[in-house]
Amino acid sequence: QVQLVESGGGLVQAGGSLRLSCAASGRTFSTYAMGWFRQGPGKEREFVARITWRGGATIYADSVKGRFTISRDNAKNTVYLQMNSLKPEDTAVYSCAAVSTFYTSTYSLSGERYYDYWGQGTQVTVSS
Repeated sequence: QVQLVESGGGLVQAGGSLRLSCAASGRTFSTYAMGWFRQGPGKEREFVARITWRGGATIYADSVKGRFTISRDNAKNTVYLQMNSLKPEDTAVYSCAAVSTFYTSTYSLSGERYYDYWGQGTQVTVSS
């Protein structure tokens, strides 16, 4: 089992920045990749970004490319999501998730089906 706890959400004005953290505990050595997803009001959950735990390979949704950066600190078992130039449409509950199965680099891991463990989420609200 892997436990995930997000933090860092809050209220920010459009154009501002926030950094989300996701601390992993438990069987973290079995984790292949970590991802961030978000669910806005009245919307389905959508992929934001993911990073492989060892190689640090990243993939982003088109909607956040150039504004968000995913990173990890292996020593702290923590994944971060730096969010810059925030827009009101970024308002959502942001959740981190973990992949415990190895996949080759041909897999984007942008689908929820790849993720085995999920955090509770943290609210991000961007005011206009």
